[in-house]
Amino acid sequence: QVQLVESGGGQVQTGGSLRLSCVASGRTFRTYPMGWFRQGAGEGRAFVASINWTGGSTKYADAVKGRFTISRDNAKNTMYLQLNSLTPEDTAVYYCAARTSTVTAALYYWESAFDTWGQGTPVTVSS
Repeated sequence: QVQLVESGGGQVQTGGSLRLSCVASGRTFRTYPMGWFRQGAGEGRAFVASINWTGGSTKYADAVKGRFTISRDNAKNTMYLQLNSLTPEDTAVYYCAARTSTVTAALYYWESAFDTWGQGTPVTVSS
């Protein structure tokens, strides 16, 4: 069974940066489409960014486009999310997700497409 562990969250001021990491167990990480979602207080979980298994295709939510960058290192079983130019609206718990049910080069971005989730890492941006 695949397990995902996020890290890198914390508290920063407006305009600051963070780099989130998601480490996956298992030898087939390189075949998984992956994604990042976030959930603010009192809100549902929202799509942030996704990446296909090669890293050659990515997709971003409009709210983070141009500020966040998703990437992956299949040799390290790790996915990253670089967060730049942070604002208080980015405050949320950030979750990484994997689609482990199929081997595909496709890109996914809806929550129900992912079957494995991490425990989340909190990001707080103060003004």
